[in-house]
Amino acid sequence: MTRAFVFPGQGAQVIGMGRALAEAYPAARAVFDEVDAALGEKLSALIWEGAQEELTLTRNAQPALMATSIAALRALEAEGIEVGSAAFVAGHSLGEYSALCAAGALNLADAARLLRLRGQAMQEAVPVGVGAMAALLGLDFEAATAVAAEAAMGEVCQAANDNDPAQVVVSGHKDAVERAVEIAKSKGAKRAILLPVSAPFHCELMAPAAAAMAEALSHVHIDEPKVPLVANVTAHDVTDPATIRSLLVEQVTGSVRWRESVVFMVSKGVTEFWEIGAGKALCGMIRRIAKESECRAVGTPEDVAAAKG
Repeated sequence: MTRAFVFPGQGAQVIGMGRALAEAYPAARAVFDEVDAALGEKLSALIWEGAQEELTLTRNAQPALMATSIAALRALEAEGIEVGSAAFVAGHSLGEYSALCAAGALNLADAARLLRLRGQAMQEAVPVGVGAMAALLGLDFEAATAVAAEAAMGEVCQAANDNDPAQVVVSGHKDAVERAVEIAKSKGAKRAILLPVSAPFHCELMAPAAAAMAEALSHVHIDEPKVPLVANVTAHDVTDPATIRSLLVEQVTGSVRWRESVVFMVSKGVTEFWEIGAGKALCGMIRRIAKESECRAVGTPEDVAAAKG
């Protein structure tokens, strides 16, 4: 089987994630120690023993989820399963940083610091209450894009995440997103619901965060990844470090083209996806996109043992 390693985004965070991996594998424990050192604080204590609402803060969730993913990868490596066994890596939004770290393009400390900055910059780009995001269920990307355009009325409203054939997330000004919810229902959406997020990610309102990431990324070394990255904003593979740098900036305001990314990997022969890190959200999406593909979640020592078996 040809496999791809995929890495989850925000929303998968849960208190206790990665702890069993750290207890079972010294290499996984070392990941959390290195992230703690890079950030100058005990993020691991928050991940394992803190409050869910604090972990869910964007500035914490982003580096925490990356650390958990890389810890799971290190556990796989300890059992002889290397990233080079995958044909591609890909990640959903912040998961793109996890994918690049997994593939050796970013070092772990840089990935942690970039995600801390990214989380803060995304949170600070828009005052609380000004923006919103909503999931439109039962509409495809083309229909959701049309809904967003109709709802904008001079404000920002964009299709932010093309997650799977029947789930698109829109993002922008709160009033415009609320209009999109009502329009979507009138256009036949099965459900249209506002999401409990703290900022309107992946839309033009994130321009200040994109500028902050452009500045930060200009000072970070990016190597050619050992495995091609399928990028969020193009849904195609990329290995050139300069292109990766520019795509990471573009990603902050651009759509996460996850459905197309999975379709691309399948078109290149991928038959098996491994979701590395917390949760199983990507596997759910992948099963709706590519019904013939297999998907396994790898986030616990038991998952690692099953993958090795």
